[in-house]
Amino acid sequence: MDRLDAAALSIPGVRVRVVERCGSTNTALLEEKSADCVLLAAEQQTAGRGRRGRRWHSAPGAGLTFSLALQVRRPVRELAGLSLVAGVAVSKALRALGVARAALKWPNDLVVDGAKLGGILVETRSAGAATRAVIGIGINCRRDSSLGLRLRRKIASLDQFLSPPPSRNDLLKKITSMLLESLDVFESKGLEPLRREWEAMSAYAGQRLRVRLADGRVLSGISDGIAEDGALRLTTRNGIKTVRSGRVVSARVA
Repeated sequence: MDRLDAAALSIPGVRVRVVERCGSTNTALLEEKSADCVLLAAEQQTAGRGRRGRRWHSAPGAGLTFSLALQVRRPVRELAGLSLVAGVAVSKALRALGVARAALKWPNDLVVDGAKLGGILVETRSAGAATRAVIGIGINCRRDSSLGLRLRRKIASLDQFLSPPPSRNDLLKKITSMLLESLDVFESKGLEPLRREWEAMSAYAGQRLRVRLADGRVLSGISDGIAEDGALRLTTRNGIKTVRSGRVVSARVA
């Protein structure tokens, strides 16, 4: 197993830390008061989290789990788009490394041919005139046959598509570099230029989706990209609907 090594992760403008174990890298960075740009990577998370309080499962050394914390000065109403910004960055990094079919599932999943390769969790805290954003990313690097059984869904890992897969240090540096580039674009121009990139990498463009809304209802419609605020657009029998909170539960060719 290749080890994460802070000394090998020199990234301009970023303070990098690697720990053997922690509960959640997102939680650890949210509890800090620093205004610095900080990257925290863990060999193992014992209480990793996904959206809506779901657990993130990863055996020691089988994946890459880390969080990046930094100040964001875009208006609070625009911050819902941060998970899409991060998704664009990670998908571009994976494609550059050779995972040609890496794609995005709204709002925060990384998939290959419908199987989940990774996920993103963005959390924010007010920091005076700015917002402290913590972007947590998890990537499956090595096959873990038990994971798909536990989660009852298709799971992908990098070693299925890259032989040999990159070291986790190289993967972390590539993703972080792309992430910082995308965040710079977001800070200067907002979501719009990244929205088009996200749509070009959508896993389900033009497909018929069933989306479970936050209140439990299910909405069906044809995927029609994302709105200016990052909401999912669906063409339904009653016209265009936008979904700001929910999850895609099924997709099929329209």
